[in-house]
Amino acid sequence: MKKVTMGSILSLLLVLGMSTMALAAEGGATTGGEFSMPLAVLCIACGVGVGLAALGCGVGMGHGINGACSGIARNPEASGKITVTMIIGMALIESLTIYALVIALILLYANPLM
Repeated sequence: MKKVTMGSILSLLLVLGMSTMALAAEGGATTGGEFSMPLAVLCIACGVGVGLAALGCGVGMGHGINGACSGIARNPEASGKITVTMIIGMALIESLTIYALVIALILLYANPLM
């Protein structure tokens, strides 16, 4: 319990420290347009979006590998089919993270508000 509390406090301090530096844009740098969203907020949102996508895909890959390993342990003769299916599934899961990265890059570099 003590490690969880200390980890939460440290992560909270890290988030607060990074957000003050990111939002301290000199001269009020914004993306322009009618919405006038600060560019730092857009950068943080893209980073959080890709991070959450990678976290979710990592958890999904872990569950997939766990299932494949237990399937091979129960039936070693089927290891070839299980491995091929697992690799195809991992590629499809990884494509979701790549889609999130592409969307984040579009938001950062092809932003119509700039």
